[in-house]
Amino acid sequence: MWGWLGLAVISGVLIAALPLTVSTALIAVALLIILMFIEPSLALVMLMCVAPLKTLIETEATFNLPADPGQLALVMVVGVWGLRKITDREAFVQSAHQRAIALYIGLAVFLGATLLTLPNAYSLGHGVSEWVKWAEIALLAYLVADFAEKRWQWIVFGVLLAAVIQAIIGIYQFRGGSGAAHLWILDYRYFRAFGTFGQPNPFGALMGLTLPLALGTTWGYLISAWQHRQESARWKTDVSLVILYGVMAGIILAGLLVSWSRGAWIGFAAAAVVMIWLTPPKFWQGTLAMVIVGGLFVGLWSAGLLPISISDRITSFTEDFSGFRDMRGAVINDDNFAVVERLAHWQAAIRMAEERPLLGVGFGNYEAAYEKFALVNWPLALGHAHNYYLNLLAETGIIGLIAYLVMGAVVIHLTFRAIQNANTPIERGMAVGLMGIWTHLSIHSLFDKLYVNNLFLVIGVLLGLLAVLLSRSNQSIVHISN
Repeated sequence: MWGWLGLAVISGVLIAALPLTVSTALIAVALLIILMFIEPSLALVMLMCVAPLKTLIETEATFNLPADPGQLALVMVVGVWGLRKITDREAFVQSAHQRAIALYIGLAVFLGATLLTLPNAYSLGHGVSEWVKWAEIALLAYLVADFAEKRWQWIVFGVLLAAVIQAIIGIYQFRGGSGAAHLWILDYRYFRAFGTFGQPNPFGALMGLTLPLALGTTWGYLISAWQHRQESARWKTDVSLVILYGVMAGIILAGLLVSWSRGAWIGFAAAAVVMIWLTPPKFWQGTLAMVIVGGLFVGLWSAGLLPISISDRITSFTEDFSGFRDMRGAVINDDNFAVVERLAHWQAAIRMAEERPLLGVGFGNYEAAYEKFALVNWPLALGHAHNYYLNLLAETGIIGLIAYLVMGAVVIHLTFRAIQNANTPIERGMAVGLMGIWTHLSIHSLFDKLYVNNLFLVIGVLLGLLAVLLSRSNQSIVHISN
């Protein structure tokens, strides 16, 4: 009672002393903090929604924040989590985390390997900044597992809500709402969508990293509705959620298409194949479904029944990257500029790895080291090599790349176990969706670096959802490890 009375008094003072817009904003923030303290999972929903605003605020805002909104939201998440632990007198380490210990070890191994590269990095500041990003990924994975033990559905909804908001913005931009002349496509009739990211590729990456989760969750609730068709109340709830997540999946799919990102398209195509294979309960059923769908797609492609604009986009992509050669003698024109530029940065990454094969030029130091290894016609660094595996090889050497691949193998192994040991169709659908996400991440990383523009925060939350599924599994840690 005294707390609410104090808040009322403070609100009155603010309204009287400050302009109405400022006082309203401060009161809204205070109420939001109170709501997040009451229901901590709302802090993670808020994090997912504001994290993509980083570029928009940096380029358009008339004021300066002490940090980007995603980082500020992360600080708030950690604060809410810590306060709830203290007030509820809970242990900061829960026994449920034991089943996800392999996930945390995998992240720790990668963090340790990349830390070894910092002493001899071209720029220690760049290296520390990149390392902190991955430390935040590990922290979020742990926090989500702790927050979401009972409210994990809210976290799923928050991730997909953030993607839907971005997709709606992207669809508006595609229809002419962006006005960015350099993003004209389809004979100058439409624009490539970029949401609030400023660029289409990270926008397409967000769509590709969330669409599998939306589809898997929809499928899980659909199976649950079928199993509970005799229970009226439960059936209605499940059907409502099928419709909700199905609509969200449709909007995100539209966002993926209007991004016009070929890397995101191919990444999702690979994710769809894996999900079709793993969704049926029997291995042979999944294999048969995969063959049927693959045959149907090839048939439509061969018959020319796919939209010409999409098929041409994919065909040009495979032709552009069918051969990797020395770019120093490449002839540059308007048609091949983007591809030659990307391949030139691949070559620069390889040159870095050749000079420092063991530990690379330093984690996060591709841009800092680029001037020394740049090709003649490409003096400007793009920030990364547009191939995360080559990027890691250049920055962290063989040790860092192997650590990353080992971590990825652990994540895939644990996700497969989560699919096998899921307690409910909903959890199994989520696990299949997560496997689709890791597939997309693996394939899309061949053409881009996806740990940018606060996308790494989304990946940290998704890893946390994997930890949630592992903690809810009936299988013991011994069985999972084996």
